[in-house]
Amino acid sequence: MNHKVETVTAGRRVVIAEDSVLLLAGLTKLLESAGFEVAATAADATALLAAVEREQPDVVIADVRMPPTHTDEGIKAALVIRSQWPDVAVLVLSQYVEERYAADLLSANTHGIGYLLKDRVADVREFVDAVVRVAKGGTALDPEVVAQLLGRSRKQDVLAGLTPREREVLGLMAEGRTNSAVARQLVVSDGAVEKHVSNIFLKLGLSPSDGDHRRVLAVLTYLKS
Repeated sequence: MNHKVETVTAGRRVVIAEDSVLLLAGLTKLLESAGFEVAATAADATALLAAVEREQPDVVIADVRMPPTHTDEGIKAALVIRSQWPDVAVLVLSQYVEERYAADLLSANTHGIGYLLKDRVADVREFVDAVVRVAKGGTALDPEVVAQLLGRSRKQDVLAGLTPREREVLGLMAEGRTNSAVARQLVVSDGAVEKHVSNIFLKLGLSPSDGDHRRVLAVLTYLKS
């Protein structure tokens, strides 16, 4: 990992909750090599909450499904963390897109939050970038999660006023990409992206007073409907 990433992650403490021994070992090694300090690990939700209370980490990385039932223990723990320790960033990992769980998590607070499919861990650079972004208070949403949530929003006609290109820009924004990154992805100018973003804000009724969170609110507005 390059010096720039290590500088950004230096001093960032992480708690990892994952019951798969192999994946836990891989995540630990990956994050430590990127400059993070793994303060504690947990194999179930109860141990996760205890570790967060004890360690007060900067970031929590947790599996959505954990023992004993492997249903929703992880996401419920994540919601407790967001409620009791709002300054702790949370990145949840899931084998599949759990639309309801994603909606519950993202509707609570958009600061320092992420939801990725476990397949993304295989792309080391992309995964580390996502952890760094969440640790800094940003968002990191898996493209598949965004696609399903936007699909849900279309059914509810919340984003009916957006053009196809604006929907495309919105999807990339929701992944946590900057305007410049969106421009590179779509092979258009930065100015064109800025215009699309402004139109999205306008059509969704998001005023400048909403601040930087407008980027996330734009894709999550439908959750409130």
